Amino acid sequence: MKYTNAAEILPSGLLREIQCYIEGELLYIPKSETKQEWGAVSGSKRFYLERNSRIRALFYEGMSIGKLAEKFGLSDSTIKKIVYQKKQEK
Repeated sequence: MKYTNAAEILPSGLLREIQCYIEGELLYIPKSETKQEWGAVSGSKRFYLERNSRIRALFYEGMSIGKLAEKFGLSDSTIKKIVYQKKQEK
């Protein structure tokens, strides 16, 4: 974590107000933005959920593991993990 001197970046009035609460000690100020789930911004999560759903549908329609692996460019073991997973994604 990078150390920054508050006197160099905060307005003097705000600095005096903060000094009423804490003075001469390190203070951590967290980022204001909330952390988003993996793939939420790029759309990756939606892509994989839709792909996996399509793989499951094709499997239950009778397509073999080998054909699914070939069609989606994945290994047989990856297709099996997608098809046989117990918890279904939403």
